[in-house]
Amino acid sequence: MFKPVFRSEEGFTLIEVLIVVVIIAILAAISVPIYIQYVQGARASDAQSTIGAIYNACKMYYQDRSEDPTDVAQLEEEGYLDIDEATKKQWTFTIIGSNPITQIEAVSTSEMKGGAGHVVTYNVDTGIFEGYGLPTSAEDVGGSVR
Repeated sequence: MFKPVFRSEEGFTLIEVLIVVVIIAILAAISVPIYIQYVQGARASDAQSTIGAIYNACKMYYQDRSEDPTDVAQLEEEGYLDIDEATKKQWTFTIIGSNPITQIEAVSTSEMKGGAGHVVTYNVDTGIFEGYGLPTSAEDVGGSVR
């Protein structure tokens, strides 16, 4: 009289699919900002290493001449520094202060994939890098070139 109705038990219910989508969204919300910060830090590392080379060239220049260089171009012209062309296209470097030098600053150009106008600064007195792609809290910052 009554025929048993058998339903196919294949596939996922709507609730199961929604739970999976929510879990993926939560993981993406956590991981995307971390990834972006990682990429910015990798881009800033090029500027950091060049700033370190500039600072060392400034110290050598001062030892030889008893005065600070006026700009990065002077260091390059006189053979104290050689900056890679790819780095020059992506960053412009400025020496701030004279007798003594207080900061060395790098500003990204439009050639950098992260965009123009990002600033990385090295404070000579504290030995700390600040700015684009770097940790913001003082206890996380480690970046001395001394």
